Amino acid sequence: MLESLSLAAGLSWGSGLRLYLTVLLAGVFERLGLIHLPNTLSALSSPWVIGAAAVLTLAEFFADKIPAFDSLWDAIHTFIRIPAGAVLAAGALGHGDPALLTVAALAGGTLAGTAHLAKAGTRALINLSPEPVSNVVTSTAEDGLVFGGVLLALFVPLLFLVLMVGFLLLAAWLLPRLWRGVQGGFRGMATHMVSRFARSRHD
Repeated sequence: MLESLSLAAGLSWGSGLRLYLTVLLAGVFERLGLIHLPNTLSALSSPWVIGAAAVLTLAEFFADKIPAFDSLWDAIHTFIRIPAGAVLAAGALGHGDPALLTVAALAGGTLAGTAHLAKAGTRALINLSPEPVSNVVTSTAEDGLVFGGVLLALFVPLLFLVLMVGFLLLAAWLLPRLWRGVQGGFRGMATHMVSRFARSRHD
């Protein structure tokens, strides 16, 4: 049960940050015989799924490092990552009681959504800065975080679940501040643009 919970949490959390990388890692490890996924997730080890996930992982790797475009990518993937996290969390529990699977799907969608909002909010705040270096560094750190997090979820479940509790506490503290920071940043940008427009008309 501990391994199933860690798998469900790891796949849904990873989906909120890097869906395609998460699917790719799970599928490749299953294909290599390093882990055993429940039958409900056996499709992840299909060569077609692995191939598609690899292509999309590569596309996301570059898209996520382009300032402003990464926020558009995140906005579009709001409608992909969260449902995928719900499906993967339910699938991680196998063929169980429908009520339990429903709870798992709701929890997985919530966890994916929390990770996604934390990522999207952080990147939107960083994108208010004109220089691209911080965006690339943050994106690369996210790649490493997801890779390490999924490995822990698959191979060291207890440690991963403890760290996940810490992540949820941090997210509960961070998300309201990110929201206020992004709002303030965009208000500042809007005020600056209006001021420049007024000055240009005056001149």
